[in-house]
Amino acid sequence: EIQNAAEEPRALCIIQDITSAKTVNERLTLNLPASTTLSKLYEDVAHKAGYVNGTFGLAWGNTQDMVSNSSAPLDHSSEMSLSESGFEPGGKRNFLQLTDKDGEQPQIASVTDSSGLDDSSQERFIGPLLRDGTPGYSGDYSSPSYSYSSILSKSETGYVGLVNQAMTCYLNSLLQTLFMTPEFRNALYNWEFEEQEEDPVTSIPYQLQRLFVLLQTSKKRAIETTDVTRSFGWDSSEAWQQHDVQELCRVMFDALEQKWKQTEQADLINQLYQGKLKDYVRCLECGYESWRIDTYLDIPLVIRPFGASQAYGSVEEALQAFIQPETLDGPNQYFCERCKKKCDARKGLRFLHFPYLLTLQLKRFDFDYTTMHRIKLNDRMTFPEELDMSPFIDVEDEKSPQTESCTDSGAENEGSCHSDQMSNDFSTDDCVDEGICLDSTSSTERVLKPKSLLTFELFSVMVHSGSAAGGHYYACIKSFSDGQWYSFNDQHVSKITQDDIRKTYGGSSGSRGYYSGAFASSTNAYMLIYRLKDPSRNAKFLAVEDFPEHIKRLVQKEKESEEQEKRQREIERNTCKIKLFCMHPVKMMMESKLEVHKDKTLREATEMAYKMMELEGVVPLDCCRLVKYDEFHEYLERSYEGEEDTPMGLLLGGVKSSYMFDLLLETRRPDQVFQPYKPGEVMVKVHVVDLKSETIASPVSVRAYLNQTITEFKQLIAQAAGLSAETMRVVLERCYNDLRLLYVPNKTLKAEGFFRSNKVFVESSELTDHQVPFTDSLLWKLLDRHGNTIRLLVLLPEQSPGTLANRTLFQKQQQGSSTSDSQKSSDASDFEHIESPTQEADSNSSLCVAADNRELENRIRATSAGSGGASSDPENHFACEERSDSEVNNDRSTSSVDSDILSSSHSSDTLCNADSGPIQLANGLDSHSITSSRRSKAHEGKKETWDTAEEDSGTDSEYDDNGKSKAEAQYLYFRAEPCSQDDASWDSQKCLVVHVDKRITLAAFKLNLEPYVGVTSTQFKVFRVYANNQEFESVRLNETLSSFSDDNKVKFSYSYTVPCKFLVDTVFAKGMTVRQSKEELLPQLKEQCKLDLSIDRVRLRKKTWKNPGTVFLDYHVYEEDISISSNWEVFLEVLDEPEKMKSMSQLAVLTRRWSPSTMKLGPFQEVILESSSVEELKEKVCLLHDKCVLLIACGRGTFPCDISVLEIHQDLDWNPKVSTLNVWPLYICDDGAVVFYRDSTEEPLELSEDERNELMKKESSRLLKTGHRVSYSPRKEKALKIYLDGGPAKDPGQD
Repeated sequence: EIQNAAEEPRALCIIQDITSAKTVNERLTLNLPASTTLSKLYEDVAHKAGYVNGTFGLAWGNTQDMVSNSSAPLDHSSEMSLSESGFEPGGKRNFLQLTDKDGEQPQIASVTDSSGLDDSSQERFIGPLLRDGTPGYSGDYSSPSYSYSSILSKSETGYVGLVNQAMTCYLNSLLQTLFMTPEFRNALYNWEFEEQEEDPVTSIPYQLQRLFVLLQTSKKRAIETTDVTRSFGWDSSEAWQQHDVQELCRVMFDALEQKWKQTEQADLINQLYQGKLKDYVRCLECGYESWRIDTYLDIPLVIRPFGASQAYGSVEEALQAFIQPETLDGPNQYFCERCKKKCDARKGLRFLHFPYLLTLQLKRFDFDYTTMHRIKLNDRMTFPEELDMSPFIDVEDEKSPQTESCTDSGAENEGSCHSDQMSNDFSTDDCVDEGICLDSTSSTERVLKPKSLLTFELFSVMVHSGSAAGGHYYACIKSFSDGQWYSFNDQHVSKITQDDIRKTYGGSSGSRGYYSGAFASSTNAYMLIYRLKDPSRNAKFLAVEDFPEHIKRLVQKEKESEEQEKRQREIERNTCKIKLFCMHPVKMMMESKLEVHKDKTLREATEMAYKMMELEGVVPLDCCRLVKYDEFHEYLERSYEGEEDTPMGLLLGGVKSSYMFDLLLETRRPDQVFQPYKPGEVMVKVHVVDLKSETIASPVSVRAYLNQTITEFKQLIAQAAGLSAETMRVVLERCYNDLRLLYVPNKTLKAEGFFRSNKVFVESSELTDHQVPFTDSLLWKLLDRHGNTIRLLVLLPEQSPGTLANRTLFQKQQQGSSTSDSQKSSDASDFEHIESPTQEADSNSSLCVAADNRELENRIRATSAGSGGASSDPENHFACEERSDSEVNNDRSTSSVDSDILSSSHSSDTLCNADSGPIQLANGLDSHSITSSRRSKAHEGKKETWDTAEEDSGTDSEYDDNGKSKAEAQYLYFRAEPCSQDDASWDSQKCLVVHVDKRITLAAFKLNLEPYVGVTSTQFKVFRVYANNQEFESVRLNETLSSFSDDNKVKFSYSYTVPCKFLVDTVFAKGMTVRQSKEELLPQLKEQCKLDLSIDRVRLRKKTWKNPGTVFLDYHVYEEDISISSNWEVFLEVLDEPEKMKSMSQLAVLTRRWSPSTMKLGPFQEVILESSSVEELKEKVCLLHDKCVLLIACGRGTFPCDISVLEIHQDLDWNPKVSTLNVWPLYICDDGAVVFYRDSTEEPLELSEDERNELMKKESSRLLKTGHRVSYSPRKEKALKIYLDGGPAKDPGQD
């Protein structure tokens, strides 16, 4: 029998779990004997998947033979064998899908140890599930038997989780705690929503009520909280803000109190959560006591006292410290009203009344004044399961008549004893309810409770895992129904034990020293909620049958909604979703998604696609059909003749999340007949080439077989295109720019590299072009141009900037220039780039000038690095193309602000141009077009070589091994013509159609378009326009247009400002001093840039992006004192007086005065400091200013740190409390920092609304022109708010 079993054929079963989006990619593999029954198959699958048998179904997967049965799951109780049920043995794969049963997800099988352990040995989980491996996360929180699949369906605990929207774990923890509080849940159920009085969407109590009903009755694993947060008035951005759970508790309770006014629940929060304490000061000489009563909703307990080296070890210890009085003596003596003098006194807090639900906040978040950062205290603090609060209540005060109403002395001192002036342990911003004066209380509250009634039991621990910068919240909650502890971790709910609660104490089991928290776990308790043990008040949860009528109606409504959602999910599960394409006779190629039920026939699907593609009235329905299509290869795989009544599920291979193919709705004319497409055929698009007219015709589609020979293939093309097969040349384009001449007659198409979809070019003429080598032939050149030429739609600017005289000057420069060195702008405010001769050295650097209308920026000039100028060649348009990527200043940014600098600060923005002839300006465009396709004389008559991989790369070096510009070796085709009416998606008067070789660089492309734009290429920018009309600037001038494609849109705009202008390339050699480099540089600047400068009136500075940094002194040596490298950049600054800096220990700071009374900023003034002292800076500034009562602030952002005059007074951090410049918040450690100063006695100018608006417009214009942002707004923590009216007020003028 054993031998027979071994020889029995086996069925390979591959099961896909589609019950959840997270398991859809998982596969289970079983290799079972073919005689295995279906019931045994279900048992094996249940065991391997970890599901309860009978709670799931198995259906056939995506094999075409079995798809017809996919609608009916396999019978789980059947005794039929696998072979009898249609399984194929012998190593063939049988695909199955594990599905829901009756719309409900499978139940997870409980894990029980075979040794017979109790329930505590079952799998459990506590802690931040998605943060395994993060610092502070203990692996002890999950048992080794924990299975990932166990979290994918509703928890076996019977409780429902909450979905984390993004960072709303703090909200989920609080909501689950409130839900598990019987008194709160029952009171919420007893409140009835009046729909006619309020919108249900904005009603916080109603949305909480709905959420609690779903938590109690839903069959889902987890439910969303978006309806609740929407009722708070939050938008989606709030989901990405993590807040403090204690802060949320306060704010939400305030919101509920406002919503419940004048209802039975009006005082619910106070009845459940509010306690009373007395804030007192007692004179130690006469015994007189000044006091007031305050209320509290939670008690904040200090973990580690300020300045202490040891943390409190337990909640009881922290509570004792909370009520420990403080002695006021010495300079802190208290003025006694009775003694009429200052006396020693005792100040403290006493608890008068504890709430029914006691909330303790463990203050784990603190501020470290050494590092000036927020920190989290992870020290160990124990808390009991039962807490006796009787030692902490003041019995005398509870009995005292003074606690019943405010005495004269209490009222008199109410202001001085305000809760803002409590002891340091309690006077925190957390106490938003401080200062409430209570009226006389009811007699029941005045009766002192026996100590036995002050025992509280712990039922909720809100845990924080992480640091002060952020982390994760979850809740450990004890059910009052069965006494079991559960972990509510967002959507995951699991049982835990008392040992798991003890793990949230924090810290380590060792000493409680100062550094005990530094190496402790970051997962610890943050909020504790206790309930008073009072049988007369302790409530039980309302059962479903005891719900009020309005809650029963709500339960039924939510149940129907859930059933509808389940039915919709079932429909989705049986719907095939596949890409659909159609070559519309009018709208050209259209794309959509066809969603069709798997049982719909091909005929019905065709009719749906016909309506979707809007073909009604254009093409008859019987002239359309659906075919299998490969969009990537543009390949028609097969047609479905005779299968019009076949279900789509069978044709498509089942319902899948994605398909490896698409569908094409093919159309024909009524007089045509559809061509059948058979599997195995290849599609060939044949383009006929006419060498005489140099044109390439539109393609003709031909289907062939891979085993056909080239001769047979030529005969096939001759019939389709009407050409002669004898003189035919066939060229296959296998991939981009890979042209292969097919000249071996007996070679098959497969051997030549044909694939599913192919493109060939055919030519059949009697010209002698056949006799020359293919790479030298006219056919090859025409195809090469065709393959690399793209058609762009270019929108020209509205009008040319500047005067007509400037335009004429530009034309004269173009016509009169013969070398690049002669191209200089006569505009004194705009330095044009002058090419320098090629130079080589160990280290190179270059200079760039900052041209702006402000005083300092006119003095600072920048330098941009290069590898030497390109040689001048009047025949070569592209001899001055950009040199390398590293020369572009921060190309990563393409914003409209930064690109203004990036596109114009580089040397290659100004390119050499030797074109001649009349120039057509943008506004006078006619049908004139130019063709720029030249080669240098050095290459004339030589055989051309084409390295397509190198040419296609936009980031490779543009020089070949011989040092020649690649532009000299490229066939750079360019032709421009006005837009026709067919292309008039833009105004045809301002639009060009440009046919250009995409191997051309952006710099050369701009150069060729200069005649149409009307200005030099440095004075306009290029923007690429995408399908959604978004515009992104193209700034990398050395990159080619290879990323562009046909009919892409390009837009030009003028550059009105040039904040940083390139000056010249130069060479700084190793061992050279700064003064020596200046001596070599100044003649170069005089010759090329017409700058006559004195060596004692210029300085070189480090260029840190846009900021002028360290000042280089004359005696500094390159590579010894100053590290330099190839493509290095420095600033050149022109000084008004000789250099004042003499030592590197000095600090050069740029100061600028702010005058609030005039709302104006003064000019920049440089201050040289001997140290990093703030006092020295103020003293030096005083020498510039007639008053010495000054406030200073450090500028923000990049140089020149521009800021709106409307915002500078509030946004900058004036007069920071620091003594040195190199600490926070100044952080001035290098030359070039900008410091603003103002007179502290000067008040801001009062502006009317009209004056403010006018000034705002001027500031916006000023800051945008200088390339700086209108305002600086650092990211700040967002305050937690709940809006009672459904959302924040949309005030456009509000800051």
